[in-house]
Amino acid sequence: MKTIAALSSIITLVCVTGLAQARDLGPDEALRLRDAGTVMSFEKLNAIALSKHPGTQVHHTELEQEYGKYVYQVELRDSKGGEWELDLDASNGAILKDRVDS
Repeated sequence: MKTIAALSSIITLVCVTGLAQARDLGPDEALRLRDAGTVMSFEKLNAIALSKHPGTQVHHTELEQEYGKYVYQVELRDSKGGEWELDLDASNGAILKDRVDS
């Protein structure tokens, strides 16, 4: 029984720690960061993502703070149903992840 309680505590700690590492930013905060020059304009970040996968359209975007860095997440779709997920460094537009959404 002590083993189950200890394991449960460890799982809870890992879950809480993982959740604390990424934080979704609301629209007001995202605009404040853009206006302050902390993150690039969303139009420029979308253009970077679209240039990586020509013929796609932006389906969904989200700005998060992960490990002290602002990450712009973009979901792209093409006319044939193909989907990609990109993570960009919101401060400079560097592509951090580019993966096919399966």
